[in-house]
Amino acid sequence: MASGQLSRAEALACSGCRHACHVMLYCDTKSQLFGRLPIRHIILMQMRFDGLLGFPGGFVKPSEETLEAGLSRELLEELGVALPILVEDHADSCYAPASSHSSSSSSSSRLITHFYVKKMEEEQIREVERAAASTATDHGQEVLGMVRVPLYTTKGGGGLAAFLSHSFIGNARSQLADSLLRLNLVAPEELHKALTHSLKIHTQTAEDLQVAFALTEAKRKRF
Repeated sequence: MASGQLSRAEALACSGCRHACHVMLYCDTKSQLFGRLPIRHIILMQMRFDGLLGFPGGFVKPSEETLEAGLSRELLEELGVALPILVEDHADSCYAPASSHSSSSSSSSRLITHFYVKKMEEEQIREVERAAASTATDHGQEVLGMVRVPLYTTKGGGGLAAFLSHSFIGNARSQLADSLLRLNLVAPEELHKALTHSLKIHTQTAEDLQVAFALTEAKRKRF
């Protein structure tokens, strides 16, 4: 078992640990971008209140509810629809990166993330998107909007590479990459190429931020 990975039983047996459940909702699609570039699959993520990308879900209390019931409750708040989540949808459990939880090093504050993957029909995905923007209680507050993951690559190098260069919460980026490979949604060489280009984009973004910072600092000193 990979470092940080836990079996479901080990995760639930962790005394004093906090638990968070998230799910990747996806479907197959025959639609094309600009009528010529196959989109292939629709994967839903969300822009969080903190400006980071992540999967729908949240904290659950295994002592009061099952992981799946807790996740379904969170989805109702964030997506506006009640989605049944099954044990069979569970993909993995692992300790969250240190930056995702309290800075305290005590074991009682450790956060365990449980990741689920649920395949749906395209119309069901569209209904989730509609509900998330119209009836979800968390829309515009904890959730700033649903986004689709672009699994294609445009001529200019845009698409998946650019998406992966954004900032993600916790281990959401690695959960996405792992799911793309495990479910054969993206070929390994295609994902490797996208990640390689993403690193270059990240470097360019850092340089742009430095320029913006310098300009802002210069104007700030005038006042």
